[in-house]
Amino acid sequence: MEAREVLPDPAAMAAYGARIAARLRAGDVVALEGGLGAGKTTLARAILAALGHADEVPSPTFTIIETYAAPPLRLAVVHADFYRLEDPAELAEIGLDEYREGAVLLAEWPQNAGGFGHEPGCLAISLGPRGESGEGGRIAIARGGADWLGRMP
Repeated sequence: MEAREVLPDPAAMAAYGARIAARLRAGDVVALEGGLGAGKTTLARAILAALGHADEVPSPTFTIIETYAAPPLRLAVVHADFYRLEDPAELAEIGLDEYREGAVLLAEWPQNAGGFGHEPGCLAISLGPRGESGEGGRIAIARGGADWLGRMP
């Protein structure tokens, strides 16, 4: 199943993130795809804010993984940025499976980690500019796994 969403401004991105957050369950993956500057971290921040995170959300580009506990969030979250991974085998060294237990995974650059589209709880969101230079904001194309049936944002 696929859904398209036009995100003309930051408020629309925040609202979209809130709709995603409201539908998340432990074990879900939100795989955020798109080029540099596409809005992956911005959407991850909107999801975390909607789950109850009130502080700064650093980009995990250098740390690779940032974790957020429940409580205070409604669900535990692992925010990962796999941009710097050269091989999916590196995930074992990082211990991603242990981090994911009972948590939601927000994955930026999921293709560098081997992808998560095979998981029934994966919501893959491809973000890109709307218009040639992005002056119209962003467009999000969401593809949900079997577990997302009836709860697509």
